Amino acid sequence: MPRLALYQPDIPQNAGTLMRLGACTGVGLDIIEPCGFILDDKRMRRSVMDYADHADVTRHVSWAAFQAQRRGRLVLLTTRAAVPYTQVTYQPDDILLLGRESAGVPDDVHDAADLRVLIPMRPGTRSLNVAIAASMVLGEVLRQVDTPERQTIISSGDGKG
Repeated sequence: MPRLALYQPDIPQNAGTLMRLGACTGVGLDIIEPCGFILDDKRMRRSVMDYADHADVTRHVSWAAFQAQRRGRLVLLTTRAAVPYTQVTYQPDDILLLGRESAGVPDDVHDAADLRVLIPMRPGTRSLNVAIAASMVLGEVLRQVDTPERQTIISSGDGKG
């Protein structure tokens, strides 16, 4: 299954929203510390709602610790990429890496990515919210990657929306 990874997130509500996205889609979330907030922040709890128990969250004390444990291709979502996310063939074990809301990722993290993708935007706009960007790209990844785990998630729905 693909995973999401947040590099030193600044905004607790985004981390909570991504936990909820992961819980609902069956996609794990890696949080690469340090964070710009306390992980049990009430604002984060409000955005994750009651989905926290369903989320697969792994905390890493540093970028080096994350790198030592990661398995799979690292796909960085960045405005500095040249390839639109819709023009990529994704793999089942891809990790979608999102940078800090305030600063993205440093050059060494950017250079460590196996692939860099962007979301095309109108001229004069800078970037999307990280949770929205992750949702867009993850939707494309899940559309392409048909894993047994994904089929279990799809077939376990009750059809009541």
